[in-house]
Amino acid sequence: MSADTALLVIDAQESFRHRPYFREQGLPAYVAAQQALIDGAKAAGIPVVQIFHIEETGPFSEASGFVAPLTPLRIDPDAVFRKRRHSALVGTGLDVWLTEHGIRRVVVSGIRTEQCCETTTRHASDLGYLVDFVGEAALTFPMVDEAGREWSEEEIRARTELVLAGRFARILTVEEALRGFRQRAAA
Repeated sequence: MSADTALLVIDAQESFRHRPYFREQGLPAYVAAQQALIDGAKAAGIPVVQIFHIEETGPFSEASGFVAPLTPLRIDPDAVFRKRRHSALVGTGLDVWLTEHGIRRVVVSGIRTEQCCETTTRHASDLGYLVDFVGEAALTFPMVDEAGREWSEEEIRARTELVLAGRFARILTVEEALRGFRQRAAA
């Protein structure tokens, strides 16, 4: 495996299909981008870390049966963690696993762009990790603010990339991330 990089696949789980805000609209593009990252990481020997969000009740509870990889993603993770907070680095042991495996760079992808993906990105940066945020491989859903304005998936992603860029992460396309995986494999 690559000595210093891991792909984080955050909350790409069936639970979201059972939330009232879930929309299929952006799902095909997200799945294609996420699968490309998973396959590229595996081909380059970069560990793939799957993170599930869990709650006591509802579609994010273990009892629901929905805390499972989002179909049709194919993922054979090197490690799996379950979290109860927005950051994948709070109370999961992920930081210990990353340290034990010599990981210094994390590539962030998953669901939801502005929530768990952004929070994990900020937290990882604050802990001293180098962070690559791949917005093409981060899915979210439209949101309505208190004034009644609906923010599109594209607007939310653009806002997230704006506030993370150069401060907390490098913003990469899927192709740029895959190129980085190939370079690390060749090194």
